[in-house]
Amino acid sequence: MAHGRTLHPHKRASFWRRQPRCRTQALQLLASAGWPPALVADAELALHELFVNAWKHAGSPSPLVTLALSPQLLRVSVSDDSPLLPEPRTPSDPLALSGRGLHLVQSLTHRFGADLRKRGKVVWFELEATA
Repeated sequence: MAHGRTLHPHKRASFWRRQPRCRTQALQLLASAGWPPALVADAELALHELFVNAWKHAGSPSPLVTLALSPQLLRVSVSDDSPLLPEPRTPSDPLALSGRGLHLVQSLTHRFGADLRKRGKVVWFELEATA
């Protein structure tokens, strides 16, 4: 279920647990804020990668997605219950279907990282509107 709260007159945070809804809402939020289509596409792909990683590698059936948007900055966080921090891999097979997601997130975004929490971790990225 999506919901949000106002943090600051120019900053909004939203929280989701279902991937299709969070992608749709994120796209609508960025488009309504006037973000360039190329950055909206980068945010969509990076969000998808973090969500799928939390589901696939951390075993979280419904990772928590948090979006914080100010006029110049988007921060997306995906939380799960696993204490294992993600590490970018280099697939040994150039035709492998997996192993490139974190490299992709790192190349699409301005900042990317992961932080341990009391329970699990949060993996995040930031995009700047005018970078």
